[in-house]
Amino acid sequence: MNDDANRMPADADAPVETLYEGHWLSLRRRGRWEYAERNNPGGAVIILALTPEDKLLFVEQYRVAIQQHTIEMPAGLVGDLAGQSGESVLVAARRELEEETGYRCQQLEFMHRGPSSSGMSTEMITFVRARELQKVGPGGGDHSENIVVHEVAMREAGDWLFARAREGYSIDPKLFAGLWFIEHFRRDDSGL
Repeated sequence: MNDDANRMPADADAPVETLYEGHWLSLRRRGRWEYAERNNPGGAVIILALTPEDKLLFVEQYRVAIQQHTIEMPAGLVGDLAGQSGESVLVAARRELEEETGYRCQQLEFMHRGPSSSGMSTEMITFVRARELQKVGPGGGDHSENIVVHEVAMREAGDWLFARAREGYSIDPKLFAGLWFIEHFRRDDSGL
């Protein structure tokens, strides 16, 4: 980076003020910047899961914040269960994959970690790849969720997503990053 890129804004050293503290999120202000902070320190995990038949797993659910049904990849919070604050990303990924889709995996592979929305939130998301999947249950989420599982042929995934968008679904843009990872990720790239 050049010297101009390394300069910190004046607000970077301002004290943090808590505007609101909820169960899952807190609203903070540092100088003129307001941002959401996840109350679980583990962030979130997104699972890239292909069945043995080369079908990609998507989940559909209603998201209250945007008042719309969304298409997403299986995902969830890390360390959000009572007594599990130290849960690892890979343990959370296994739990969320089975809970949401009804699939178990034999292997998980770290792919990438980064901010979900660096201008608005402290949340960090981790992409993991699930391998050697086996159907063990119906999926659908826990008692508070109503998740529909979609199994879509990998070669048709992009077209399927755009068709759902035309039908009025909100398509999580991180899906396209996930598709790129599936098609282009090499084990030696994991240092990204």
